[in-house]
Amino acid sequence: MYDTSHTGPEPAGENTVNNFVIVDGAADLIAFLTEVFDATENTDARSPDFFADDGTLIHAEVRIGSSTVMLADRKSDWPFTPAFTQVYVADATETLRRAVGRGAAIVTEPSPFYGGYDISRFIDPWHNVWWLFSPAADLEASSQEWDEEPWETPSEPDAVYTTLLETMRGLADPRRDPASETSKP
Repeated sequence: MYDTSHTGPEPAGENTVNNFVIVDGAADLIAFLTEVFDATENTDARSPDFFADDGTLIHAEVRIGSSTVMLADRKSDWPFTPAFTQVYVADATETLRRAVGRGAAIVTEPSPFYGGYDISRFIDPWHNVWWLFSPAADLEASSQEWDEEPWETPSEPDAVYTTLLETMRGLADPRRDPASETSKP
């Protein structure tokens, strides 16, 4: 039972906003998140779809740090809906190593970003895109704050920009793109 003895609408210890990820193979994604982000599953929330009678999950939850990620298996007539999720991590290089070791592909190598952070990205085997924010390796290069005057307009777009555009253009339904190198095994 949730503790509602605080002032917000969400239960104590829960975030106001949480994302929901729908994939083919939700149980496999739970294992992936556990191995890559040290997520912990709320096994009480795991709900098989009793009406489908095929072993799929209609609801599951994992905690990554202080956040909840809800998951479900995609039905055969549901559209492909990739998730785009930001995660703060202590060590992006290690997180990327774990993700790649479990079938993900790096989209953006750690790169300086705003507010003392580096940004990196990967696409998981289910074609979800994950943004990793980690403490900056080069604090000076990542020290600009959002409210400061903008950087000079670069003469060419950097990798943080171009890799996102390339990834978004190439996102495909894993059911229709079996040859993709990041297709679910």
